[in-house]
Amino acid sequence: MLKTCKFRLYPTKSQRSKMGRTLDLCRCVYNQTLAYRKDAWEKEGRSTSKYETNNLLPNWKVEKPDLNEVFSQVLQNTQERVDLALKAFFRRVKAREKTGYPRFRGSGWYDSFTYPQFGFKLLSGKLRLSKIGDIKIKLHRPIEGKIKRLTVRRYSTGKWFACFSVEIDDPPKPPWKDGSIVGIDVGLESFATLSNGEKIDNPRFFRAEEKALAKAQRRLSKCEKGTHDRMKALKVVQRIHERIANRRYDFAHQISNQLVSKYGLIAFEDLNVTNMLKNHNLAKSISDAAWRMLVTTTSYKAESAGSKVVLVDPRNTSQLCSRCGVKVPKSLSDRVHECPQCGLVMDRDENAAINILRLGMQSLRKRDRSPSL
Repeated sequence: MLKTCKFRLYPTKSQRSKMGRTLDLCRCVYNQTLAYRKDAWEKEGRSTSKYETNNLLPNWKVEKPDLNEVFSQVLQNTQERVDLALKAFFRRVKAREKTGYPRFRGSGWYDSFTYPQFGFKLLSGKLRLSKIGDIKIKLHRPIEGKIKRLTVRRYSTGKWFACFSVEIDDPPKPPWKDGSIVGIDVGLESFATLSNGEKIDNPRFFRAEEKALAKAQRRLSKCEKGTHDRMKALKVVQRIHERIANRRYDFAHQISNQLVSKYGLIAFEDLNVTNMLKNHNLAKSISDAAWRMLVTTTSYKAESAGSKVVLVDPRNTSQLCSRCGVKVPKSLSDRVHECPQCGLVMDRDENAAINILRLGMQSLRKRDRSPSL
């Protein structure tokens, strides 16, 4: 299996300049490759492959000698990205999904380059990149396994990271945590409510930084475009957004670690967050909660931890009584479930979490994968 390890890079001023130059040249090759394949189809009615465009690179290097500043396999990977983007576009068209043709990349809209096989080497506290040099790297944990490829990425705040794709042996699956099951209802009042009654508070990271962000954005709007002051103000805004994103990411990992270490079966609602964001009264709060990040992090950790994650249909999970199954209509403002049929009175979210757990267990039984519960 493949695993990604991410480490912070600390390039010198000259190395940052070389890496930025590499990104610009890769962006030019990306746009030139996309234009070539687009023209071949529109003017000649023929499709082209990445191998055909790879064969054009020597001629492009003669026409633009600056391309020799970039390692050859990095340029080939750039053309492979165009190929993948076009394949994804036609796959969505075939599936009749809403899609858009791959776009040309403007200045500042290309933020990574990849060494697919060679051209890099880890030294003592340094990362040697072909055509760039030895860059200081902070290896906060050892890399276990065989390194297959390296992607160097620049974030909007100007920080650089090295992302190693590492091949490791599949770890032996631990025994399933027999009897430890939970359903989880995500929400805005509480970030998540578990079927055992436990609640996880909503940290509201964006709301906590909203005033500081508004102040930084006002300062940015008053700066004249193209000036040094505007660049400094933009960096402040970007750092605030980065801080919010990092806190969400850390929070999701902490909660997912707790879940997979305690429970063998974890049932979530399969929410369509994109449609939920169309409710403009709640869109900001829904985006701030980042429920999908919790589901994603829990899902990929579950297998190696001996757990199972099940996604269930969210329809009527809040409306049905978890004891007798009678539908009890509620509005979003109704926070208590009161069943007129069996008399059950409990928290609305806890009732929903119990229903989610029941649906999750039914889903496992239908697929004949359920252990004895």
